[in-house]
Formats: sequence, structure tokens, C-alpha cells
Amino acid sequence: MQRIHTENWFKTPEGEDRGYIDPFTLRELWFHTGTACNLQCPFCLEGSGPGDKRLELVKFDDVKPYIDEAIGLGVEQFSFTGGEPFLAKQLVKILAYAAERKPCLVLTNGTEAIQQRMDEVASLTDAQYPVSFRVSIDKPTAEEHDAGRGEGNFVKAMQGLKKLHDAGFHVSVARHMDKDEDKVEIETAYQSLFAEYGLPVDLNIVAFPDFATPGSLPLVPQVTTTCMTTYQTEESRKDFMCAFSKMVVKKNGQMRVYACTLVDDDEEYDLGANLRESLSERISMKHHRCYSCFAYGASCSE
Repeated sequence: MQRIHTENWFKTPEGEDRGYIDPFTLRELWFHTGTACNLQCPFCLEGSGPGDKRLELVKFDDVKPYIDEAIGLGVEQFSFTGGEPFLAKQLVKILAYAAERKPCLVLTNGTEAIQQRMDEVASLTDAQYPVSFRVSIDKPTAEEHDAGRGEGNFVKAMQGLKKLHDAGFHVSVARHMDKDEDKVEIETAYQSLFAEYGLPVDLNIVAFPDFATPGSLPLVPQVTTTCMTTYQTEESRKDFMCAFSKMVVKKNGQMRVYACTLVDDDEEYDLGANLRESLSERISMKHHRCYSCFAYGASCSE
């Protein structure tokens, strides 16, 4: 069913045609487990924190129909983000069901919420498909990481990363990307950190730019149709997340399908409740986070 959009969906403030992405498959389905988190980070792109209910915690019965439908649509992976996913009481049950069907990826801060459930989590090593974890280690030093996450959380996150690795799970790290950074120098610092904790030095590191907080409107260049045809090709446009993934969230007691894993604070990206129908929707690059994808190649996938 075609949705009704405002003129802003189609045109920039200067009247130019906006860039857009036409989805071509459902390779990855994301579930937002809710914006509740055990940490309160001022930079959080979801505005998450203790008791936050902007997006509600999901339950098994919320998620199961979308897992089943996605399998019929050829999905290759299920991914889970938050908030802190392990505040959802039924998450391990959800992961156990999903991992009998396809590989799963879980994004976590690695601290108390998951560590207190490690006995449950360990049971997932017996699943048909692998469950992987990406732990947020914003910076390679405690001083820098804890400046945003709170004192002591760097060590906790590294301990969580180590526990997951030692339990037999594939692990990776999410970090913050700074403008004009020396990537080689930073990743060398992470490799030294991994070695210090007895982890493989070649762990995958996924770097993210500053996405700003929900509802904010930072001034960024507008992505126009000309931008997408001059600087992108038909093939490179297929690498944008909205070309191959969707995200399911719970808002006001209802499960909704959103166009992008990074945009759930703009109702125009709400594609309805039906996963199959959402795949036919052209996605406008209207949101300021779309520019981050355009400029940095930002992707939540691995």
C-alpha cells in the first residue's frame, strides 16, 4: 500500500529532487528491542536510558511473526539493537528461535545487563546458526570511553567482550569515528587493547560517525538525486542499508516496520506493519543520518 508523504519527502528546502533508494531485497532484518538501557550516554543516537519507553521492549510474541515472514522473503540474517537488548526479558528466547533459522547479530554495551545473564546466553552456542555479538568500545582507553559511558564501564565492557569470546561466540567491536582521525593509529591502539585482554588482535571493528540524538536537526548537506547519480552507481546504491534491510520497532503497543536501522524518529520512515509491503517502498534520503551513510558509507551490518 503506497503511503502518503509530505513534500519534504520528495524535495529539499531548495526545491531539488531528493536522493532515494529503491530496495531490491531483504537480506537483513533488524529488531529494535526497545530504548531502555542500563546506561545513560549523552551522545546516544536512540536517546536511550534507564526506563526509557520511546520504543517499547519487545516480547517473543511480538517478534516471532516477523521472523517467520522474513524467512519466507529470503532473509539471510537477523540483527538486534537497542537500548540495551538484554533488558528485554525474553531476548534469549527470541534469539534461540531466530538462530534455529538464520545467523543472528546482537549489539550490546557488554556491561551488567548481559553479564548477569551469561548462563542463559551461553546456551545459544548450541543453536543451529551462530549468534554473534558486537560490543560498544567507543575509544581504546578507559578515560575516553568512560567520559561518555560513565566511570568503570570501559573495564566492564571489555570484560563482557572477553566473556563472550571465551564462551565461544564470534565478537566484534563498535567504536566512534572522529573527523580527520588517523584510522591506522586508532586501530593499532585497539589491537594493543585486545592483546592486553587476551583477545584476537584482528577482531572486526565497525566505526560510526556522530549520528546526533533523536529529533535533532543538525545542518548537513542535502542528498539530492544528482548526488546519488554523480557520486554513486547502481551497484554502490545497493550497499546502502535501506536497500537491503528493514527494522521492526514497537511503538504505542504496535509493531511497525521502519525503512532504516538508523531512523526511527521520523514518522515518514514508518512503512506500516507489513514486512512484505514495506519492500516495495522507495526510500527518500531526507533524514540527516542519510547524509552520514552517503558521506561515510556508514552501515550497521557486518
